[in-house]
Amino acid sequence: MKNAFRAYLKMPQTKLALIVALAAQIIFIICWMTAYHGTNDRINHLKIAIINEDGDFGKTIVENLKTTLPFEITTPTKEDALKDLELRKVHLMVTIPAKFGEALKTPGSKAVVQYTLNQSNPQQTKSIMESVELKLTNSLNHNAGLQGTQVMLEQMKLPADKAQQTAQGILNKVEANATSLYTVNGMHNQMATMMLVLASYVGAMLYAMNLVQVSLDLGSAVSKMNHFTVRAIVTVVSAAIVSIAGCIMIIVLDGQMEGGFAAFWGFHFLTMLTFMFFAQTFLLIIGPPGMLINMVMLSLQLVTSGTTVPREVLSDFYQAFGNYLPATYSVEGFMNLGIGGIETKHDVQLLFVCLAASVAVCLVMTLVKKQSPSVVAEFKSTQEAAVN
Repeated sequence: MKNAFRAYLKMPQTKLALIVALAAQIIFIICWMTAYHGTNDRINHLKIAIINEDGDFGKTIVENLKTTLPFEITTPTKEDALKDLELRKVHLMVTIPAKFGEALKTPGSKAVVQYTLNQSNPQQTKSIMESVELKLTNSLNHNAGLQGTQVMLEQMKLPADKAQQTAQGILNKVEANATSLYTVNGMHNQMATMMLVLASYVGAMLYAMNLVQVSLDLGSAVSKMNHFTVRAIVTVVSAAIVSIAGCIMIIVLDGQMEGGFAAFWGFHFLTMLTFMFFAQTFLLIIGPPGMLINMVMLSLQLVTSGTTVPREVLSDFYQAFGNYLPATYSVEGFMNLGIGGIETKHDVQLLFVCLAASVAVCLVMTLVKKQSPSVVAEFKSTQEAAVN
């Protein structure tokens, strides 16, 4: 046992195993704790669009909401609000319909405020906005109901102080009419985007580690250009196989694909291909230690891409950093094609930019780095014979 213990400690892989485990712990803690720090304080970065169709009465309500709600309030046209809602630039649309104030003043009638929520968003965004709907309805019941009832009583020639007192007891005239722009069919579909990004990049990391190790083992037995060409072909084929298998599993397990299977698979293939080349770049630049950089990239992409919390509540640094990482655009595309959304073309274009940059780095590093002799027996003997 003593000799076995000594033998294990002499092997560099034993120390490396400890270093990797320790690095993973440190990397994830630093990235997640710093990225999520202060997100609750930045919740006011989320946007609510209020559409007023009830003139001066609705304008008064809008002004009250601007001072009471801890969010950025905008008042665009209904068409612009719907477009921004689909683009996830606005997180909730509130409509104060025409004759809202009149309904408050009419005995026995209900004034209905309309909410439109885009469920194709991070889970936290959806939860926050659903709670806003309830709080906003209660607030409108208290403010608008009180205001409308007091006006009605004053019109009945009741003294102002008596009208205000009576109005306090005649609330709850406001009802909520909540609709969803896109519907999520179950929690498993809500979490599917994060699962796909996590599984795809972890798979790409392990794939890159093994493929680059093959290149190192073959060394100078294969020309530099052949190394790059074969790696590229194998990567394209591997990305196609992995993505089609993933899409089939999602369908089998009752996953949503609102954009259709072909479009979803095409986007998944592009994501997988981009991740695979992106993960190879760090290994080709600095060798095996590049896996530590990939671990950093995994953690950063999970926190900056909008899979867990909306990007709007992250600090400016993490928002800006996320703009240069492929997962940010993968998340947008997966939500669009899985749950529903528009402008996927924009995400595809930016993923192609990330892919092209990664391929270029892989090519340059393959051509400029010095090759070591092959350690593969078959190629090693061939090289030795050629030298002799």
